Amino acid sequence: MAKETQYTEDNIRSLDWKEHIRMRPGMYIGKLGDGSSPDDGIYILLKEVIDNCIDEFVMGAGKTIEIRIKDKEVHVRDYGRGIPLGKVIDVVSKMNTGGKYDSRAFKKSVGLNGVGTKAVNALSTSFRVESVRDQQIKAAAFAYGELVEDLPVEDTSRRKGTKVSFVPDPEIFKNYKYRPEYVAKMLKNYVYLNPGLTIDFNGEKYHSANGLKDLLEDNMNNEDMLYPIIHLRGDDIEIAITHSKTQYSEEYHSFVNGQNTTQGGTHQAAFREAVVKTVREFYGKNYDASDIRKSIVAAISVKVMEPVFESQTKTKLGSTEMGEGLPTVRTYINDFVKTQVDNFLHKNADTAEKIQRKIMQAERERKELSGIRKLAKERAKKASLHNKKLRDCRVH
Repeated sequence: MAKETQYTEDNIRSLDWKEHIRMRPGMYIGKLGDGSSPDDGIYILLKEVIDNCIDEFVMGAGKTIEIRIKDKEVHVRDYGRGIPLGKVIDVVSKMNTGGKYDSRAFKKSVGLNGVGTKAVNALSTSFRVESVRDQQIKAAAFAYGELVEDLPVEDTSRRKGTKVSFVPDPEIFKNYKYRPEYVAKMLKNYVYLNPGLTIDFNGEKYHSANGLKDLLEDNMNNEDMLYPIIHLRGDDIEIAITHSKTQYSEEYHSFVNGQNTTQGGTHQAAFREAVVKTVREFYGKNYDASDIRKSIVAAISVKVMEPVFESQTKTKLGSTEMGEGLPTVRTYINDFVKTQVDNFLHKNADTAEKIQRKIMQAERERKELSGIRKLAKERAKKASLHNKKLRDCRVH
């Protein structure tokens, strides 16, 4: 019989914030990895720091973000408002401390949990933060989340903003290495979603004038587009749609408050449904949903108040509401797509005709395929009956 293990008061421990993050990093940053996959932890650390710079840009402060990655060391500098000097240490080392709880200051930001930079701090061998505002600078340095240097506030002539430097801990991220192509892809997404923002990464500048339209153009060949991209913007929504001539599957790039929701969520589901509904109503035909969406390549970005994600890494949206006094996510997206896409198709007969031809072709292919499948099934049945060993049980 198994021996009973002792379970006493000595077994119960309280970890402080940094011990907890270091012991259970997956809770805060998803998986660890060594940087060979774009969703590895070292990219999430970088993202958590950039998200704060993006929130500054969204609030109208600072149009440039500078990122330097040399070997294992990362520096991220923005020209936003700078962290209030008296709170610099708290913001990067006290759990549940941040500016995002006061929804007035950050209406539609992504970092809502006050966890991001603390996780970066705890999972780094060295972490340094500098904040400049009102001609004064405050800096502090940490190692493994422990404060090692607390510098006094000094006068400075440097431009306002925040600079964060860190080195991810090689004990936690084994043999890691930042791959520039993964960083670049992430930065491109940031600029598509924030037209007017410039990100300077190791001397190379990223900028986008046309938002999601640029995203689709950069991800596809012009020759592969069935028709020019339908690009529409609303108050808290932006969409871009086209169909591919060569690929069969549906492809979606979806975002919430600038966060790439690689696993979709309520907004992506609502968008897929809205496209089908709008197309059926426009042509007055009850086309099959799979025929309408076959080969579609689209991007959607929405801004939601206090979004609810299905995990701390925020890859899937769970929110059903847009925010106070606004309709649900589903209604909001449905109404926008129905009105705007319908208007667009009425004004652009050429595109409307191409879409209809594509749908009818998909329908034909699907029916032919199901006919072939049916025939194959019948043949398979017959073949098994002609096999002498498989005697027809109706006879004996």
